Amino acid sequence: MLTNILGYPRIGAHRELKKACEKYWKGKITVDELLKVGQEQRAFNWQTQQEQGVDLIPANDFSYYDQVLDAVLTFGVIPERYQSLKALSKTDLYFAMARGYQKGKDDVIAMEMTKWFDTNYHYMVPEFAASQTFSLYDNKPVREFLESKALGIHTKPVLLSPVSFLLLGKEKEKGFHRITLLERLLPVYIELLRQLCDAGADWIQIDEPFLVMDLSKEEQKALRTTYQTIKKEVPQAKIILTTYFEGLRQNTALACELPACALHIDLVRDVNQLEAVLDHLKPDVSLSLGLVDGRNIWKNDFTKSLPMINQAVEKLGQDRVMVATSCSLLHTPCDLDLETNEEVLPPGIKRWLAFAKQKVEEVAVLKKLCQSDTHQSVKQWLAQNMLDIESRQQSELIHKSEVKKRVAAIKPEDYTRDSSFETRQLRQREKLNLPVFPTTTIGSFPQTAEIRKLRQQFKKGQLTQAEYEDLLRQNIEQTIRWQESVGLDVLVHGEYERNDMVEYFGELLEGFVFTKNGWVQSYGSRGVKPPIIFGDVQRSEAMTVRWSSFAQQQTQKLVKGMLTGPVTILQWSFVRDDQPRSVTAQQIALAIRDEVSDLEKAGIQVVQIDEPAIREGLPLRTKDWDVYLKWAVNAFRLASSGVKDETQIHTHMCYSEFNDIIPQIAAMDADVITIETSRSQMELLEAFREFRYPNEIGPGVYDIHSPRVPSTEEMTHLLQKASEFLPAQNIWVNPDCGLKTRDWSETKVALTNLVEAAKKMREITG
Repeated sequence: MLTNILGYPRIGAHRELKKACEKYWKGKITVDELLKVGQEQRAFNWQTQQEQGVDLIPANDFSYYDQVLDAVLTFGVIPERYQSLKALSKTDLYFAMARGYQKGKDDVIAMEMTKWFDTNYHYMVPEFAASQTFSLYDNKPVREFLESKALGIHTKPVLLSPVSFLLLGKEKEKGFHRITLLERLLPVYIELLRQLCDAGADWIQIDEPFLVMDLSKEEQKALRTTYQTIKKEVPQAKIILTTYFEGLRQNTALACELPACALHIDLVRDVNQLEAVLDHLKPDVSLSLGLVDGRNIWKNDFTKSLPMINQAVEKLGQDRVMVATSCSLLHTPCDLDLETNEEVLPPGIKRWLAFAKQKVEEVAVLKKLCQSDTHQSVKQWLAQNMLDIESRQQSELIHKSEVKKRVAAIKPEDYTRDSSFETRQLRQREKLNLPVFPTTTIGSFPQTAEIRKLRQQFKKGQLTQAEYEDLLRQNIEQTIRWQESVGLDVLVHGEYERNDMVEYFGELLEGFVFTKNGWVQSYGSRGVKPPIIFGDVQRSEAMTVRWSSFAQQQTQKLVKGMLTGPVTILQWSFVRDDQPRSVTAQQIALAIRDEVSDLEKAGIQVVQIDEPAIREGLPLRTKDWDVYLKWAVNAFRLASSGVKDETQIHTHMCYSEFNDIIPQIAAMDADVITIETSRSQMELLEAFREFRYPNEIGPGVYDIHSPRVPSTEEMTHLLQKASEFLPAQNIWVNPDCGLKTRDWSETKVALTNLVEAAKKMREITG
């Protein structure tokens, strides 16, 4: 029996990689210093797993920005617009594709970014042309395997399969499908596998996440072609065909017939697939059991995992069974041992948890528990695990009868506004008196080093509550004044009191706990620290009214109240797994509903309820969508429908493919939706035009994930394109997302250009 880890967090327990990347981008360290931090982090990850006795330790799971972007560079799929940057080092070219590049005469936008399946991780979208060629432009997989080998650690290289790589991308011209490029990509992929084998690799993990999705006949054929070719051309490679995030279901027979030495399945997401896979598995193929949850932080229940291991062993024998994480541990924090502050994370709840390091240990212990010569100390692990699981099941901290009663009392009318959008729109236009192409931002303004320092000083007791709040008021007032001076129409207070759009609300709601070091990568150097929802959720007092009211008192212009929506709070937290997610969403929605009502009573006429994660939560298979979309849309409507017609409800959604769920987005019935469209050059709006989306839309014209500053002309051009899709009277002008991660120098120029672009559009449209 082998132990198998699919991937390990790369940001570092103290966000070492994030800090190094951001220093490099600012010119504070050299490329060699940056690469040294990466080398140290890889070594630490490998050694951590080696010390636990892991048999199959992943390599090439490390990335300075994104693993799909790594594959883009590896296979030379560099978009045409970056050809002028070929004189840059590979590292700088890599970051230019991720972040855009603006220096001298060069001004190139970043590649598009979207969500990695149903996670909060973002990947860079490969761009393919009909004439696409491939080459081994960068040998990172081989280089990192040899690096581990030099440390005396024999690793298992991890590669994204050629089929999934193609399917994750986009055609940048019409008239072909990217899957037809397989015949050109496959020889290059074979060459990479040969180089890995020549370097000494035996087991090689090939990630095939699309095997848990709906596949066309052409895509199924592409999978067969790929693995048959690999088997023929590189027979010495021991391939672990790896699936995750769902069960194989109708693809079970296909996955089991593909020539591989092992198949990995996710038994956390679909425990019921084990029996079918065991029935279909070929006699010479091993099975990797994804038992330890790579997506959540709850401790593994050994009493549930061990019977599945025994079932597989009974059918296959110990030599053909692997114990594994369900997916890469990229989606979990690094190390629970670092959580030493009992006021933040009480010991009674901490005992229920496991982070990446502890999950590696769980995998190792599960293997040991299956061995005939199990040592007494390992048996004690089982006994302690049973006590911890029982402690959670019986805890009185989790359940609140008043919350359950309120959820049970929800009525159908609680999900609807008083009037139709057409009626509300007329009343809002009369009440709010906004110009055509109204301008606004998505919420946050730059969280500068000074702002972060204030927050740290307050938490350390170096500032009193009064001193801290006075400084926040000064920053809010300055931000209001600047927005007035530049001419924005609907202002925001800047969110200086907020550490994170989900964590902030979690700290003010009951049923949440937090960590000090529980960072998880979202994209690039951006990390989030998801709250942990352990029990029933409710709001005991207003959360945002004081700061929104203060901001509104500073200006005659409208100030938006800024809230995070129930589905996003759910998706971007580590969620309890002892009740349906839909019930937890309802509990959060009721808390947000109360906050919206309080903002309205305080005189806030525009309220934004962000739902950037609603598309992200969509199940991977279309037949499962309806159930999710019904409760997700209802959660938003429950949160937003308790206000008068004149109160304008906004929502914001992040990088997503909206085409398939436009009817459900319309069913949310937000008065205004703002979306990220600048990187796609407004392509996403095609879906809104075809559907004839009835409500108002703010298509982002400024990509805030890139340091480049778009010109007035560029934004005007994007708005003109948007006007081809949408009625001019329904278009808002705004950035793609919040400005938290940007510098003030960039922000001021970009927003000045944005306001000028709106003025030009008013002139053009008369």
